[in-house]
Amino acid sequence: MSSEPPPGSGQQPPEDDRFRKPPPPAGGSGSPYGDQPPYGGQPPPPPPGGGGPYGGDPYGGGGYPSDPLAGMPPLADSGKRTIARILDMILVGVFVWLLTWGFGVTELDVDTDKVEYGKSLGQSAIAAVLYIAYDTVMTVRDGQTLGKRLFKMRVANLDNGATPSVQSSLIRASVLWIPFAFCCACIWTAICGGWSYFDRPYKQGLHDKAAKTVVVSTAS
Repeated sequence: MSSEPPPGSGQQPPEDDRFRKPPPPAGGSGSPYGDQPPYGGQPPPPPPGGGGPYGGDPYGGGGYPSDPLAGMPPLADSGKRTIARILDMILVGVFVWLLTWGFGVTELDVDTDKVEYGKSLGQSAIAAVLYIAYDTVMTVRDGQTLGKRLFKMRVANLDNGATPSVQSSLIRASVLWIPFAFCCACIWTAICGGWSYFDRPYKQGLHDKAAKTVVVSTAS
């Protein structure tokens, strides 16, 4: 009886992503010793810090290479990321305003002795849905929102450089936009996006960390 798993028993990762880093060449690592390990037939000692045979995993999983960015374009400039994000906010914000104005959902309705917050909450919900949908759809397509496309950068998986999946893109967008829409727009945007100015070595915002993504340059 064959020991091979039946066809379709597992989901294979997509191989048609043009941004995915190429697999290592056949024949191993190209060691002059062929397939035989050096050090007298014993496997090499683990790197300092106990990171496992592939070096340290930035998320503690032990499955990433020691340098996940090897083979990927350079990381995008944080200043350009900020400007691109502002442009995206303006574009979607105009659409949110037109949509809420058309349905009569104003941000705040003041009536002499009372303030109605229901309409403000409705506008926040619409804004959150539209921002998340915009960011998710554009990221899944090719890693670029309109702002990122203008400044020649894209979102990529940290581990393999591929375009993020729907799940990763949705996590990334939700972490960024839900607090923005409902409670602390300016503060949260500054903290979440501004984190990339100080993060090392991957220049990730908090939403990047949640989704395990980075933003890289596409300029040739």
